Amino acid sequence: MNEFLKQFNIIPKNNKLYETALSHSSFVNEHNLKSDYERLEFLGDAVLELVVSDYLYQNYQETEGEMTKVRASYVCENALYEYMKDLDLIKYIKVGNGELGNIKKAIVADIFESIMAAIYLEEGFLKVKEVILAIIVPYIKDPNISFFNDYKSTLQEALQTEKRSFVYETIEESGPPHDKTFTVVVKIDNIIYGKGIASSKKEAEREAARVALTKLAKNKK
Repeated sequence: MNEFLKQFNIIPKNNKLYETALSHSSFVNEHNLKSDYERLEFLGDAVLELVVSDYLYQNYQETEGEMTKVRASYVCENALYEYMKDLDLIKYIKVGNGELGNIKKAIVADIFESIMAAIYLEEGFLKVKEVILAIIVPYIKDPNISFFNDYKSTLQEALQTEKRSFVYETIEESGPPHDKTFTVVVKIDNIIYGKGIASSKKEAEREAARVALTKLAKNKK
């Protein structure tokens, strides 16, 4: 954990605070400790939302609804889990014997928030903002990464099970640079199963996947 903090020139003043941030209730109960990460997670959730909301407001011109979707994508459980995994922080999580070897994704995601809360309490808002943006902004700027993609993930899993090929294709792009509209289709075995129209390719792909899943479900009836 200290290796991660050193990257941001953070020297813990209160090691117990970080230990609490990493401790699940199962570990606390087994070792008769006083606190688990849950109160810190409550605070960290709010800090994370504020930092990401501020970043999107300052750097993008999307509507409230569009910014809400983007924010949800990068503070959702899947995203927080991936941050923890990529930062190699999962190994520091403390859980009870029943959780060892199979720590739930939700716990990992919650502890990302509790760690951010600990940094906020020790170092203040500007430092935790620096840390959060350093971690998350590269994911936001990478067009190939999307975490809030349940429809796409579900479609991919279904087709992999059946060993069927699929591809997303952008068939139309219209509008001025600041207000583009994308039309994307998803082809399964070279047949169009779904079409999505949205203000971003990612959102259009999600909609195409949703339509394709609906069509696949009807075909199975």
